[in-house]
Amino acid sequence: MFVWFSDKVEKYASGIEGTGLRAVDAIPAGELLVIKGGHVFTRERRDALAKTLGPSEIQIDDRLFIGPDRPEDRDAGMMYLNHSCDPNVGIVGQISFHAMRDIAAGEELAFDYATGDDDDWSMECRCGAENCRGIVTGKDWKRPELQARYKGWFSAYLARKIAALKAG
Repeated sequence: MFVWFSDKVEKYASGIEGTGLRAVDAIPAGELLVIKGGHVFTRERRDALAKTLGPSEIQIDDRLFIGPDRPEDRDAGMMYLNHSCDPNVGIVGQISFHAMRDIAAGEELAFDYATGDDDDWSMECRCGAENCRGIVTGKDWKRPELQARYKGWFSAYLARKIAALKAG
C-alpha cells in the first residue's frame, strides 16, 4: 500500500468524477486524512509512466514526483482526492492531506489542485462549486487571490515558490 487513509474516509463513486473519497464520520478541522506514498521519480519518468498509468502522481519539487511506477501498483498509489475550487482538504508539507475545516459525514473530500502543482496542463473543472474557476491549470498557484485564500495550505515546495515571488 502506497497511500495511507484515515479510517474516517472511504472510496466511493464520486459526484465530481470517477472514484472519490468521502467522510464516513464527522471529521474535525486539521485532522490528517491521507498520506501520499510511492516511488520518487523525475519528470521524464513521470511522462513515460503517464502513457500507461495516467495521472497518478503528485508533484513534490520542480522536477520530482511521487506515485506508483508500475501498472499493478496504480490503485494502491491513488489518493482518490478529486479537485474542487471550494476544497475541504489541504496539503501540509509535501504528502500529507488534512481537513481544512470541519467535514460532515457523507461529504466528498477534495482539494484544489492549485495548491500542489506547478506544471503545464489545464482541465475543465466539474466541481460544481459556486466559485468554480471553470478551467483549472497547473499554474493557478500564481493567482494572488488563491495565494491569499490558501495561505498555509500549499505544498511546501509551492510555498517556497510563492515566498520567492513575493520577495521579488
